[in-house]
Amino acid sequence: MTDWYYVGKIVNTRGIKGEVKVISETDFPEQRFANGAILYAEDPKTHRRQPLTVTGFQSRKPFVCLTFAEYDSINEVEKFKGHSLFVPHDQLQALGNDEFYYHEIIGADVYTEDGRLLGSVKEILSPGANDVWVVKTSGKDILLPYIKDVVKTIDVAKRKIIVHLIPGLIDDEN
Repeated sequence: MTDWYYVGKIVNTRGIKGEVKVISETDFPEQRFANGAILYAEDPKTHRRQPLTVTGFQSRKPFVCLTFAEYDSINEVEKFKGHSLFVPHDQLQALGNDEFYYHEIIGADVYTEDGRLLGSVKEILSPGANDVWVVKTSGKDILLPYIKDVVKTIDVAKRKIIVHLIPGLIDDEN
């Protein structure tokens, strides 16, 4: 059985030549959406997946725009609006030390250096210079910047992250 990883969602078309707008949820968009990459569009109703070969990629914040070898007009890609995009496990590249895939971080428990459970990572935002991890707690969500001063250790196997809380990261109510 193949493990599948969610990489984005087609939310609209762009232009008349078969380009689609995608909300990207992937770690390495330049690699994931490179020419020749194969993505699998999942129909939200039938859950069937259809392979699509990327032939064009542009980053147009907050979206990425993609074209596919199989389709070259707006009429042909309209049907993909609302489809989620996936890749199989065998398309994931090996990563270097201190590099992680989003799916390895999302869902991991986050602890302070003194062993207090803060919550679990529910989402990763990529607004600019560094990623921001959204940690779901029993109170308000905590936004943790993924920087050395804050994230101290990540144990992917145990799904455990140790963080150092610098002043201003959390309110007293959390």
